[in-house]
Amino acid sequence: MRAPSGRDRAYTFVKEEILTDPDRQGTFINEQVLADQIGVSRTPVREALLMLAAQDLVQLVPKRGAYIAPMSNRELRDLVGVRLMIEQHAVRHLTDFQNTVYEMQEFLAAQNLLRRTVRAKEFIELDMRFHTALVRAAGNEMLTKMYEGLRDRQATAGMVALSRSPGRQEEVLAEHAEIVNALTSVDVPAALAAIEKHLASTLRVQLSA
Repeated sequence: MRAPSGRDRAYTFVKEEILTDPDRQGTFINEQVLADQIGVSRTPVREALLMLAAQDLVQLVPKRGAYIAPMSNRELRDLVGVRLMIEQHAVRHLTDFQNTVYEMQEFLAAQNLLRRTVRAKEFIELDMRFHTALVRAAGNEMLTKMYEGLRDRQATAGMVALSRSPGRQEEVLAEHAEIVNALTSVDVPAALAAIEKHLASTLRVQLSA
């Protein structure tokens, strides 16, 4: 297995360390500083930023570099709207409630271990795995890929919301438990309502952040 290229290392570093940092929203990425951090030349850094720009994760501004634009209210609403559509579709098409609940409970239990800690990135990672487990269980590969394509934006929005909303972790845990309880009872209407409530609460926090 070959070692990751300089471009791949820069791409991963920006996605996982910079774009998810709430304090970096609305700032420019310094190519030379980033190259020095990773230990590569500026060429692979520039290539990585071009890849990220193609995904609309950064904006390339002439003579200024790569700009990390905060997500607009419209983008946040669109993101939550797509999530709601996919996650509710997944609930309606679940066939194996028991195994789905078991997997989601594992992620929820791991999230509970992180409550009241500063490990926000791990909390958000588990949050995304919790929801992705539900979507994947519905068995629609195209929808699963579409949902997983939202991952980077979900991570960014989630980190910003957690950093600016004290107590949001506790709310998320309670809302996740409500979803799991409804699925455990195979109560589809209750699960649909719990997901809508959770995502509406998520959007409210994100818009106020």
